[in-house]
Amino acid sequence: MNETAKKKERAALAGLSAASMDMSERSTEESMDELASLVETAGGEVVGSVLQQRASPDPRSFIGGGKALELRELIANAGCDLAVFDNELTPSQMRVLSEELGVRVLDRSGLILDIFAQRARTREGKLQVELAQYEYLLPRLTGMWTHLVRQTASGGSSPIGTRGPGETQLETDRRHIRRRIQKLREELEQVRKVRSVQRRRRERNAMPVVAIVGYTNAGKSTLLNQLTGSSIEANDRLFDTLDTTTRRLRLDEAQEVLLSDTVGFIRKLPTHLVEAFKATLEELQYADVLLHVADITSPDLEVQTGVVDGLIERLGAGQTPRIMVYNKCDRFIGELPRGENVVCVSARTGEGTRELVDMIADILGRRSRRVHLSVPYAGSGVLDTLRREGAVSNLEYTETGVELDAVVKPELWGLVRGYVSGEAE
Repeated sequence: MNETAKKKERAALAGLSAASMDMSERSTEESMDELASLVETAGGEVVGSVLQQRASPDPRSFIGGGKALELRELIANAGCDLAVFDNELTPSQMRVLSEELGVRVLDRSGLILDIFAQRARTREGKLQVELAQYEYLLPRLTGMWTHLVRQTASGGSSPIGTRGPGETQLETDRRHIRRRIQKLREELEQVRKVRSVQRRRRERNAMPVVAIVGYTNAGKSTLLNQLTGSSIEANDRLFDTLDTTTRRLRLDEAQEVLLSDTVGFIRKLPTHLVEAFKATLEELQYADVLLHVADITSPDLEVQTGVVDGLIERLGAGQTPRIMVYNKCDRFIGELPRGENVVCVSARTGEGTRELVDMIADILGRRSRRVHLSVPYAGSGVLDTLRREGAVSNLEYTETGVELDAVVKPELWGLVRGYVSGEAE
């Protein structure tokens, strides 16, 4: 028996569905189940939950005095360490609830940020999470964070909700936090510049980018592994991927693409987190094709796809060609979706992935042509341009010039039209 094993923290959940709230902000049975999964992902154990219906949130305690008393009794009877709310709380509500319930209080945004602090591995990921946490903490300092000790962004074995950029007596050090936020923004701006250089290099090398997006735990990493033969860790848990992973995918003998796996989306994703991760997520704006992966077996499929579509629009990628990829179709009972740019796959077994690859090639091919060219030696400049900006294969040098196959972008068509000796399908 491992005596050093950390005891799981016990959590009581609470949610509010108020008529005055926007539909996307209301708690439902599904969102409460998702919250329970988030707590488990953070290393906690859920012992009970309370879902409150009201006309509007209580300004003081959010859920009202009666429901707060009910929650306090649940916490006392179950020996809970913290209360986690499915909705975003104001700093004053969080303070009041902490006093009334007698335990630490965390809202959904704080919990998600805490999970991200555990999962970030690269320097860029840690910078993004740290920035989001500081911006979340700043308005919540007064009288709330005296229990925090100095922590690292990796989290260690600290309690849920206290991982990340903690400082002793944070409430007395606003100026330090503001300076740190400014420094993090500057460092992330440098990340954006590096990404911009990498993007330009990819464009010169004519490597199209295909970005995988989707709700958390929809199977994005498993799909990337299946398509590229990679062995990226892919677990059945929320937010398993934080740092973007990119691999090459060969579509056919003449064309390769870069396939990128991105962080999963989730409903009520903290605004600070979206803003902080823009250095990563802005890649979606420059992708040639988006693969929107959705778990077809999810009972909340429509809400989840709506959340992802909304964030794609928010990130400025609404006009990018998109393939709707319904995953886990091998476990689905019922009529499968059909339509243009819609494909049903099993990322686990590989079923449907060939159709997906053909669909990607077809979308990219609508803007490019695969041709056979006969270029005389006097036209070596054309060959140099194609090497830089087109996918070239099967070069053969003859007495009069060079025979080659190439995938030609529309803007180069005028340059090569005179050398075409046969156009492929």
